[in-house]
Amino acid sequence: MSKIYVGTSSWSDHANFYPPGLPSNQQIVFYAQHFPIVEINSTFYRMMPARNFQLWAERTPPGFIFDVKPYRQLTWHDRENPPDDEAFAAFRASIQPLRDAGKLGAVTFQFPPRYGYSPENLDYIRRCREALPDDRMSIEFRNRTWFEDERLPEVVEALRQMGLALTVVDEPQVGTGSVPIVLEVPNPDLSVVRFHGRNVGTWYKQVERTASRFDYLYSEDELREWVPRIARLAGAAREVHVFFNNNKADYAVTNARQLTLLLHESLADHEVIRPATLL
Repeated sequence: MSKIYVGTSSWSDHANFYPPGLPSNQQIVFYAQHFPIVEINSTFYRMMPARNFQLWAERTPPGFIFDVKPYRQLTWHDRENPPDDEAFAAFRASIQPLRDAGKLGAVTFQFPPRYGYSPENLDYIRRCREALPDDRMSIEFRNRTWFEDERLPEVVEALRQMGLALTVVDEPQVGTGSVPIVLEVPNPDLSVVRFHGRNVGTWYKQVERTASRFDYLYSEDELREWVPRIARLAGAAREVHVFFNNNKADYAVTNARQLTLLLHESLADHEVIRPATLL
């Protein structure tokens, strides 16, 4: 029986979700009462001290897990500072408290739209695997060249050999900086799904806050489309991590709750994980 975890990307963006006056350092405590997993996005913007991860681990119940996005230098988002061994070492050390607590779900590398397929770029992904040899990892591409018909089998096989998951995405289909839904499971231990919304008008827009780009609330019918897809992924992977990144207003928490209910109703053959407080 596969385990399915549903949560959101980040826990700090959700308007009207937290009780008024709740201190920001208690938001993760409240969040963990409603969801069993979260994706940490703040680690993309700056290298976090290990103390932060220690506190987050302490403030969440047993069984709660964190997926972590690496610092932007490690995914080639920082054009002026290419990845180096020092950055890998610092990131690897920073997340050690989550490993120690048994709460590190996966490290999710999301590469930028300009990061297209090339043998060199595929070799760099191998370098990432070597730098984090004991962590589960998932790769999210944002360039269609990785998914061209004649290339996809090669890419999936390379990920399989490296023991990496392929992040499955739901996003606007607009140009080379968006990718199709590809339900491949190269790592039988893990599949990751990320919902970015379907707002075509804001996908490439320069915005001050990411919430403006991911301004999209999924309908129940759109979420129902994903129930058989997630069932297919769960049939091939021991764990499926599902995240909503449509972080405008309270859209992400609303859709995460909706999808959790739909999965509970439909997938009796798999275990849809409930928050520890609701067990």
